[in-house]
Amino acid sequence: MPRLSGKVALITGAAGGQGVADAELLVREGAAVMLTDIDATGGEALAARLRERGGRAQFAIHDVADEAAWQLVVAAAMAAFGGLHILVNNAGTIARQTILNTTVEAWNRTLAVNITGPLLGMKHCAPAIRDAVARDGGTGSIINISSTAGLTANDDAAYTATKWALRGLTKTAVLQFSPWNIRVNSIHPALVAETGFSASGGPDFAHAARAAIPMGRQAQPQECAELVLFLASEEASFISGAEIAIDGGYIAAGLANLRNRMRAEYRRNSE
Repeated sequence: MPRLSGKVALITGAAGGQGVADAELLVREGAAVMLTDIDATGGEALAARLRERGGRAQFAIHDVADEAAWQLVVAAAMAAFGGLHILVNNAGTIARQTILNTTVEAWNRTLAVNITGPLLGMKHCAPAIRDAVARDGGTGSIINISSTAGLTANDDAAYTATKWALRGLTKTAVLQFSPWNIRVNSIHPALVAETGFSASGGPDFAHAARAAIPMGRQAQPQECAELVLFLASEEASFISGAEIAIDGGYIAAGLANLRNRMRAEYRRNSE
């Protein structure tokens, strides 16, 4: 039996990159999905493609910083699929501005999307997930997509602040939603290939990221989607409050990896 048979998931930022991989895998494992994004063209195309493959999928245009929009998409998911069991707070933005270069406009928009969005998502989805779990059994799952920038330093001031904040917000959600049998976890990917985030950094950024990662490459969207699937499934029924790095060893050993490479380079140049 598919691992998410009978489950309903809401995925934000679903029109491209990581969101597409999440949606495709969750549908393949039996979930119905409500897809949301500000990109109506990409979102509608994905929903249509999933339906053509026999999946259950709907799309709604959605600015995650808009509370009224959250109320509408939750109502749409309930009307289309009769419940809600899983929330994937995937939508995000990055301005790539240092502290000295940060504009108030970029700062405020990054906070609105990256931390206010997940807050509103949990506020409006958790009661629906509670009711579905009470009716259907099992556990509910909220998965907040943070970043390795939420575990260490990153040049972008606003992005780093929001991804650290999302770790703390996840812990608060664990405290408040555990009585409802809802699990809440955050995942922390390194740079993910084939995404807008990866492209926006430029080839030099991607090269440096690969050099720092002990496994020597970027993550693939499918690899992150597999972690989302695991946390959404009952296989993770006693995992809540975890912050899981999916980064090829970057947080654990990135510094030592670069040190070893620089040592080897120094020795070669000294011979």
